[in-house]
Amino acid sequence: MQRRSFLKKTAIGAGAGALAVPALAQGGQVNWRLASSFPKTLDTIYGSADQFVKRVAELTGGKFQIRQFAAGEIVPGLQVMDAVQAGTVEMGHTPAYYYFGKDPTFCFDCAVPFGLTSRQQTAWMDQGGGRELLREFYKGYGIVNFLAGNTGTQMGGWYRKEIKTVADMKGLKMRVAGFAGRVMERMGVVPQQIPAGDVYAALEKGTIDAAEWVGPYDDEKLGLVRVAPHYYTPGWWEAGPQLSFYVNIKEWEKLPKEYQAALEAASYECHVSMQADYDAKNPAALARLMKNGAKLHNFSKEIMDAAYKTSTAVMEEEAAKNAKFKKIYEPWKRFRQDQNQWASVAEATMQNYLISIGRR
Repeated sequence: MQRRSFLKKTAIGAGAGALAVPALAQGGQVNWRLASSFPKTLDTIYGSADQFVKRVAELTGGKFQIRQFAAGEIVPGLQVMDAVQAGTVEMGHTPAYYYFGKDPTFCFDCAVPFGLTSRQQTAWMDQGGGRELLREFYKGYGIVNFLAGNTGTQMGGWYRKEIKTVADMKGLKMRVAGFAGRVMERMGVVPQQIPAGDVYAALEKGTIDAAEWVGPYDDEKLGLVRVAPHYYTPGWWEAGPQLSFYVNIKEWEKLPKEYQAALEAASYECHVSMQADYDAKNPAALARLMKNGAKLHNFSKEIMDAAYKTSTAVMEEEAAKNAKFKKIYEPWKRFRQDQNQWASVAEATMQNYLISIGRR
C-alpha cells in the first residue's frame, strides 16, 4: 500500500496525536491470537502490541478481537514466525532477524550491521521500496508483514570484562542475534542466541561472557548491570531495529477490507508510538543504571573499524550466493548511502552541535 493511499484511509498526518478513523463495524466477529517473542515484563516492546490489539478493537467497534500471548505461552519467542506460517496462530509480533538461520534476507525487515537508523528504516519501508520488496519475499513463507515499532539505535551490550581491542573479543561467549552473530564470529566471538528471559541467568552462571539486548530502559528491567557492569555503545549491528507484525496470508485474505484497514492503521500507530516511548524513557533509565554501577564505554575505533570491514565483507559474500538477499541488498545499499549523505548535511550537524554545548 502506498503511503498516500494509506494516509487517506487512516487520517494520519504530521503532528497528529491519534488516528482519526471511525469505528468500522460492517464485518462479523473475528477472533485472532497473536504470539509475541517477548515477555510481559518488557512493557515497551510487549506493551506496544497490547496497544495495537486494543486499537484494532476500537476501530472495528469491538468486532475484531486479537488476544496477545507472551513468549512461551503458546510457542517459544524464537518460534513465532513458524507458528504464524503453520497457522497455529493468526499473528505474531517479532524481530525478523530471529529467523536469520532460515535466510539472512529476513534481517532487512529489522536490522543489519551498520544499517539504517530508525527514521531511515521507516523511510526505506514506507517510501523507499522496502515494503514492496519484503512483501514479495514473505509471500514465499505465507506471511504478510507490517511495521510494528522500532527501538532506535541500540546499545552495544553488557560485558563482564572491558573490551578494548579486537584481541579482547577472541573466545568471548556473547548473546547476540541475527547478522551480528555471523560478523562477531568472524571477529573471534562465540555467538549465542538466547531469549530475553534467560539472559540474566546465563550471565550470572558464566554460561556467557556478554549480552546485548536493547537499551537502557529494557536492559534495566533485565537487571544485567548486576552481573556484567561494562556497558558499551553503540550497537553497530542495530542502528534502527524494526519490529514486525506477521499475519498468516490465508487469514489476512479472509478479513473484510475494513478490518484489513484497521489492522494496518493500528500497526502504523504502534510503530510510531514505540519509538517515542523509548526516546522518552531511555535517558532516565541510563542515569539510574550508571548510579547503580554501570560503567559506560564507547567501542574503540579499532573495534568499530574491524566490525565495519567484516560486516561489509559478510554482506557482500551473502549477496554473491543468495539471489533473494541480493535483490534487496543492492537497492537498500544505495538508499543507505543517499540517506547518510543527507543526514550529514543538516541533522547530524545540528545534533552534534547541541550535544557539544550540552557538555560544556
